[in-house]
Amino acid sequence: MQWLLSNGRESDRLALRLQCLAWIGCLGMPLYYLVWTVFFPQQYESLALRLFGVALCVPALFLKRLRWLARPRTMQVYEFIGVTYVLPFFFSYMFLMNHGSAVWGESLLVALIVLFQFDGWWALASWLCGTLLAAAAFALHGEAAFLASPVVLEQAPIYLFTVAIVSVTRVGRRVLAGEKLAGMAQALAMVSHELRTPLISVAANVRGIERSLKARGQPAAPAVQPDPADVAVAGAMERIGFEVRHMNQMIDLFLQSAAALNQQLTATEYVSMADVVTHVIERYPFTGQEQRDGVSVVIRGNFWFAGKHELCVVVLLNLLRNALKALQRAGHGKVRIVIDGTRARPRLLVMDSGCGISARQLPHIFERFYSWPPSSGAGIGLALCRDIVHAWQGRIRCRSRESAWTVFALEFPPTISADRSH
Repeated sequence: MQWLLSNGRESDRLALRLQCLAWIGCLGMPLYYLVWTVFFPQQYESLALRLFGVALCVPALFLKRLRWLARPRTMQVYEFIGVTYVLPFFFSYMFLMNHGSAVWGESLLVALIVLFQFDGWWALASWLCGTLLAAAAFALHGEAAFLASPVVLEQAPIYLFTVAIVSVTRVGRRVLAGEKLAGMAQALAMVSHELRTPLISVAANVRGIERSLKARGQPAAPAVQPDPADVAVAGAMERIGFEVRHMNQMIDLFLQSAAALNQQLTATEYVSMADVVTHVIERYPFTGQEQRDGVSVVIRGNFWFAGKHELCVVVLLNLLRNALKALQRAGHGKVRIVIDGTRARPRLLVMDSGCGISARQLPHIFERFYSWPPSSGAGIGLALCRDIVHAWQGRIRCRSRESAWTVFALEFPPTISADRSH
């Protein structure tokens, strides 16, 4: 059952999807009862079945208030039960009770197309469960022989073909997305490598100029009555040298992110979160001491988790880079990184008081190839972070207030405390 419960680990997107389906169910069930009883009467209708479907949908409209339902695993089970009833069970049962009428045959076909927009195995399980339950309920009415009639059997090839086409289309979209991602990773790595050559040349010229200054008897940073021209040149060389080092560090970051796109994300080791944070702070290419001083680290309790050290570094590097960009756009602010291993589910918080994220953009930030502003990146950083954290059975969420603050929270399953080694 693990594959069933693991469907849709993105809790925020799952909640949004549930609420959309719930609104459709709450409005569609009673509306079409009127359609099929008043305007285009059908052989069989059931207000009780429709009201039960509405009752199943209503809790999803209040996810934020019903905390027990907002739990990820509870939400996944609830979604499976609700979707199975509203789509395959209800439409199959109505198709049988109306003795295979054209209206309900086409309605069932639409329901299957909607159902198989979900994960393939998840949708297949839902379809089988709903169809079998509908057939059993219909048989209880004493018309079991109709289940083997040509009216029912001749629909099976059509439904199977529809399911196959929808599934192939979904696979095709995934393949295209994977190829696009691989192409972007290759392009990123290629561009990063190409940038190395001019940077090496610039660094070599800086060293040559510095040696020339020393050969003239004027050090690069003379302390007593320096020549103004040499001071200007020395200052320029220092700034150029810093920018070269900064760009080399950024290239290392890009190459690391590109490599992570093609890696297996499965956890292979126990990782110390404090070690990851220390590693990132030491390696990050801050533009200066002022920017470095704007980043603080708070350790409320270190913790170990099942993951990969290198990939966790990529996650934190991306979050830190985004936070510093938010500060740059706002023109002010601080970044605070909190390691909290005192909770039942240990977590890492990355908080900034920069420009924030608008409510309109917030639901989309973890979508692959989505970036805001559009020119701010390729839209793979946060999607990669999400995939990595979810591969470790963790959870990543974001809360933000525009023009005020942003908080990224990474929660991990309970593992081992900080006083234990690998």
